Amino acid sequence: MAEISEPSNPPLAHSGLSDARLEQPAFDPNTMRKTKPGFKRLILTISVFSSFLLGLPFLWKSVEIYRAPLPFMDIDALSSQLESTPLQFPCSFRVIYVGFDSIAPRVSAEKLKSSILDEITELSSKSSLCGSCNNNYAVSVVIESGSDCSQTRTDASSCTWRCGALSASDFAVSLENGDDSADDFLEVALGGCSRSASGGRGYSVVVMNRDENVEVTIGKYRHAWIVGRISEMEAIPKIAEIFVKLFGNGGREEGLIPGEFMPVGADGKIFLSFNLLNADPDDWIYDWDFQTVDEVLLKPLIKELAPVANVSVESQVLYHTPTSSFSYWDDEQESYIFNTKDLPFFVNSNEWHLDTSIAAGGRSKILHFVIYIPSARECPLLLQLPDGHISETNGFISPMWGGVIVWNPKGCLDRKSKQHHRQMISYPELEKIVEVFLGQFRQLFGLKSDPQHVGLSGTFNILTSEKGFTKWEIDFLSRQHSCFNLHSCASSLGSLSRLVQSLPRMIILDEIGKQVKYSLKAANLAQRNASLGVFDAAAISSRQARSLAEDAFFHPSIMSVSYFSFEHCFAVYSPFFLPVALHVILAALREWKRYKQEHKKYLAFLAKPNQS
Repeated sequence: MAEISEPSNPPLAHSGLSDARLEQPAFDPNTMRKTKPGFKRLILTISVFSSFLLGLPFLWKSVEIYRAPLPFMDIDALSSQLESTPLQFPCSFRVIYVGFDSIAPRVSAEKLKSSILDEITELSSKSSLCGSCNNNYAVSVVIESGSDCSQTRTDASSCTWRCGALSASDFAVSLENGDDSADDFLEVALGGCSRSASGGRGYSVVVMNRDENVEVTIGKYRHAWIVGRISEMEAIPKIAEIFVKLFGNGGREEGLIPGEFMPVGADGKIFLSFNLLNADPDDWIYDWDFQTVDEVLLKPLIKELAPVANVSVESQVLYHTPTSSFSYWDDEQESYIFNTKDLPFFVNSNEWHLDTSIAAGGRSKILHFVIYIPSARECPLLLQLPDGHISETNGFISPMWGGVIVWNPKGCLDRKSKQHHRQMISYPELEKIVEVFLGQFRQLFGLKSDPQHVGLSGTFNILTSEKGFTKWEIDFLSRQHSCFNLHSCASSLGSLSRLVQSLPRMIILDEIGKQVKYSLKAANLAQRNASLGVFDAAAISSRQARSLAEDAFFHPSIMSVSYFSFEHCFAVYSPFFLPVALHVILAALREWKRYKQEHKKYLAFLAKPNQS
């Protein structure tokens, strides 16, 4: 390239030719130049180089991944708080003695309270169920003795007791009318203390001294009573066991069904799918009035479980649904016997098309309850227990799946009883079937359906509720699910936080950021409600927190496969830009080096001594 140089000042003219000849050998073109080097080549090279530098931000913007800010510190704080400080559910326990006229006032009440506290503390130390009232309870003792009344000093966590609120004679009359009548009487008399002043649930045990055998009964509300010939101190172990094992732990034993195997979906929904299966329609066809069953028997259950889960119900009738295994005839039972060891082959997944719900998608939990009507070739069909006895309910459950009941039509041994027209299962039969289904549903939640509780201090009678779950069982399920949901929420948010921080190129939409924010807000609200003893509100908030955390973790944009590291990005774009960029950089360096060299020659020429 021809270089245009700026003209320099001409040297002074000398008079003689000999002087010019003397100057000429002093000028070295290799180290000097008489003109100032131009800037055109340098400016052109720098402009090309600058265009590449100006294009880098546009290139970076074109490959930039949008990431909504996530509250990483709040997520870590929630996990640390749940690990270091377990949830505290406050419970208030009240013991009411009636008919013990020999008890001294006040001092004896305080002594009884101290003994009950010691017994409760000993039992609580042996139990570690999540959602129990361990180490966060208040105990008060009331002694109703005729016209006299004494009670322990009340604190902020106990509701004030009004002397004479429970009459021994009126309670005795209610006992004569049956346990349900006594339970309703206590609910009216003590219902005002079902929630303590601090917000926690209040549970009561009435101890009545009567000249009869000792009997302990647990009501369907939040009350229990001990009636019979029993001293004040003898009743303390039974009182403590009622508070800890039943009202506190829901009557569950550790190790039955862990919280992660509870039949509630990650979105807090349960779909109950009721299926009526006719094995062979050529023998008989049965139908049912499920709408009446839903309105009368299932609606109260759904309403009662509202704090724990959002329950929906659907039904269908299927035909040609044989089992995967066959039974054998037993002459003694005069029935076909299906052994429990063959139960895994009873459900025929190929023929039983049970998953028909469109609404029950996503992370909702579907529980199947099946009424199986056997064909005439194996009717009546009975289920045999491992000990050789015949099942009383003629049904079984499958954890996380549902339950099955075998219903044998009356007179099915009579081969002439085959009727090809459609028959309806009577409502009394449906009531019995739904009762068994409710028992199976309780078992899936880890609760017992036995009307008696055999404990360390004796056998307790437990009243059942027509709604399927008693009030104190719903309290326990609310506490347990609040605890499990919060831990699951913290685990999901923690996994999301670690995943996002480990993949800098992961797309984080604003919707995910909002879901995480609202999940943390719901989790904090659940913790606050739990500390105040509002169990149902805590369960609802914890369910929302878990659902939002799961929605954020399983967001479709996160499941994309377009994540790649900076090294991958460099490897993709370097074959296009690196060769050109390398030549431009080397040209710019070379031109800068040349300009400095030429400018140095010009300075050397200017510094040459002027010889005259």
